[in-house]
Amino acid sequence: MRKREQVTIHPSADVSDDAQLGAGTRVWHEAQVREGAVIGSECILGKGVYVDAGVRIGNRCKLQNGVYVFHGFDLEDGVFLGPGVMLLNDKSPRAVNPEGTLKSDSDWTVSKGLVKYGAAVGGGAAVLPGVTIGRFAMVGTGAVVTKDVPDHGLVYGNPARLKGFACECGHVAGAPDKEGGVVRLKCSTCGRTTTVPADTYAQIEAKS
Repeated sequence: MRKREQVTIHPSADVSDDAQLGAGTRVWHEAQVREGAVIGSECILGKGVYVDAGVRIGNRCKLQNGVYVFHGFDLEDGVFLGPGVMLLNDKSPRAVNPEGTLKSDSDWTVSKGLVKYGAAVGGGAAVLPGVTIGRFAMVGTGAVVTKDVPDHGLVYGNPARLKGFACECGHVAGAPDKEGGVVRLKCSTCGRTTTVPADTYAQIEAKS
């Protein structure tokens, strides 16, 4: 292991000298952190993680083995990405231009995406370019996320669909209590109450 400003980096990892890593962050076997990437404090980057150039990752994030975060996606604090998650950035991927020349960086447009505070994305999920995943949202294993996920939203499937709402503790929020323009969901595990807009909650009611 080697240390860089209170950061632990495994000898097999490739971390650019131009990347910024916060105190207490650990970078494990065969991970790669590209130039211009900014990673906060107390993060964990598991084996084989790839963080592309210019990506910004907040504090206390956990990226499990084999995660790929491509340029254009950013992570707020406290984000969890399960094994094999891919955050993508090209809506119209091609290796070559119509005339057959190899595409360069100037031949395509990066789409911006964001994973907000406390959200979790299950192993093997793919998040398409330009998508925003809301605060404390939960994305199921193997999901293909094609559109934005609301705060606390629980989505899964291919394509991922809103199936419910998740508590901050990670469990599914409880039965709804409707009041005016909001719906309150009390967690049966920890007792916290999750409040969501009524029109957002109606998106799952319409499918039941």
